[in-house]
Amino acid sequence: MTKLVLWDIDHTLMTMRGLGGELWADAFEEVTGVPLREQASVTGSTERVILRETARLHDIPFSDDLFTRFADALGAVHLRRAAEVRERGHALAGAATVLAALDKRGVRQSVVTGNVRGAAEVKLATFGLDTYLRLDDGAYGEDGEERPELLLAALARADVPAADAVFLGDTPADVKGGRDAGVRVVAVATGKTTRAALQEAGAEVVLDELVDTGRVLDVIGA
Repeated sequence: MTKLVLWDIDHTLMTMRGLGGELWADAFEEVTGVPLREQASVTGSTERVILRETARLHDIPFSDDLFTRFADALGAVHLRRAAEVRERGHALAGAATVLAALDKRGVRQSVVTGNVRGAAEVKLATFGLDTYLRLDDGAYGEDGEERPELLLAALARADVPAADAVFLGDTPADVKGGRDAGVRVVAVATGKTTRAALQEAGAEVVLDELVDTGRVLDVIGA
């Protein structure tokens, strides 16, 4: 039986419908003094990688200090604009019900996300999803650059073997990251990646959505 379920956030549990890019641009300009002209590709990447590559596009030197200041600024702008997050974003259909059902069955849950923790906490709290998640067991953009690194960090914090965990995500990077970390992956085609592309990436199971709670629980093994 699965002992730990790890969730990606964006396009797996919720969507911001474009607001995330606006908040990112605000934080970028705040810490660099340079208006955002172009953002590096974000799909499946962590905030550290996105910031490093975006800084390069703007001829700005990247450093750990820059990332730390950016992470703080990004969390703060999410908090300041939480009302807009609530207005423009939404939890994906079935997400809260699945989280509640897993919680009722005593399954531990957390997140593995490229988001910095401050932003992740605001997003999850805005839609009441944090109620079911042990966020201290999770891994965030501050914890590394690639999904396997984040997954291994979360497993260590939760003290759960990879064989007893399941990771749900919506991108090929999520699928590959889970496989590389030795974690079983359930892909969810609720983002920009098609079912076929997720299967091609190596996902053993692909769900079209989370609305069939019984089906989701079955494939998770809870």
